[in-house]
Amino acid sequence: MTLATDHLAKRGIRFEVLPHPRATSAMEEARALGVDAESVVKTIVLDIATGHALALIPASRRLDLDLVREGLEDPTARLAAEEELTRDFPEFELGALPPLPSLLHVPIIIDPHLLHHRSITFSSGSQRESVRAAPHRLFTGASITITPITRPIDLRSRSDTDVT
Repeated sequence: MTLATDHLAKRGIRFEVLPHPRATSAMEEARALGVDAESVVKTIVLDIATGHALALIPASRRLDLDLVREGLEDPTARLAAEEELTRDFPEFELGALPPLPSLLHVPIIIDPHLLHHRSITFSSGSQRESVRAAPHRLFTGASITITPITRPIDLRSRSDTDVT
């Protein structure tokens, strides 16, 4: 068990563990598992005025920092640096942070596209294991903001406020 699956089990949340070859991104995770990227969570750590927050988006979409700043009403919101991630979340592999606000004790902002699925797939904290669970159970009791924060991925154009 990982820290994330142990946490889910202790909270009585039903989940399925999905081992797979090493994946360093949510899109690689979706490909490795052979699942629709729309239902795979990309967890992005943000620095906001009050500390860290998690942006949760489908692997098939691109984060728009302008929409994040608007949704959080925080013009200072930015992506956390890799050095911050390894320092502040050392128990998780880089690129494999689970989207569990009750475990990480941080607020989250969720793109509504994720909530259209009966189950979502996300990293368990390891680049070789994912978890599938119902989204409504994962976020109960957490400080969440649900607002559009993504755009479809457009490979023809790219701005510096986009995150793949």
